[in-house]
Amino acid sequence: MNIKGIISDLDGTVYRGEKVIPGAPELFRRLREANVRVVFISNKPLESREAYAEKLTQMGIPTRPEEVVNSSLVMAHYLAREMPGATVFVIGERPLLEELAAAGVRFSEDPEQIKAVIASFDRTFDYRKLNIAFQALKRGARFLATNADASCPVENGEIPDAGAVIGALKGCTGRDVEVVVGKPSSLMLETALEMLNLPPGQCLIVGDRLETDILMGKRAGIATALVLTGVTTREALARSPIQPDYVLESICELLTHPELGKW
Repeated sequence: MNIKGIISDLDGTVYRGEKVIPGAPELFRRLREANVRVVFISNKPLESREAYAEKLTQMGIPTRPEEVVNSSLVMAHYLAREMPGATVFVIGERPLLEELAAAGVRFSEDPEQIKAVIASFDRTFDYRKLNIAFQALKRGARFLATNADASCPVENGEIPDAGAVIGALKGCTGRDVEVVVGKPSSLMLETALEMLNLPPGQCLIVGDRLETDILMGKRAGIATALVLTGVTTREALARSPIQPDYVLESICELLTHPELGKW
């Protein structure tokens, strides 16, 4: 397979929590020496692209912010295109708010003014935020989300992600989320491919989640590789209707895989 671009997930794929996957720095060094283009993608809006790039660099994988796509960036692009000038209420943390503010998005906690509620990964989620969103959604505000992950992998297991916030809002309003911009949405993939400046057929998506990373690739006809260093086990893989093109114990097997390891 002639791969010229790698679209790589982060959490559970390149690192888990604050620990880099053993061998990952060497892998990405070799890829770049072979002129393989790399973009990192993450559904988690808890960090800015600059912070993600700095974290990767400190782990031994030199990265520029322009090589990172997170759901905050994709949401900013979506709002600029589909709802320019709209006032929104965000259930999310500071990095997401800052990314949207930098793109000119306006915020409000007044349900009468809110045109869209954005659900996201928020470790400060409380009843006050739930009620503001509830009142806005009952008045007809749009229901958007950065991502729909049920959980996020951390060093010692998993913690609730944006899916929990979406579930709470659906539970009290009866409304389904209209648009999720993160994986497996084509919106995130389009942004990643634009950064790589490559056609889908020359790229490989690598990630640890069947329902996000692998499904996104399957929908777009891009080759996919599942790594087993994150949330997906072999047992879960065997039960799933979503099947990757390749299964790797870790991302580092890209160097030795008989079909993929030709750098």
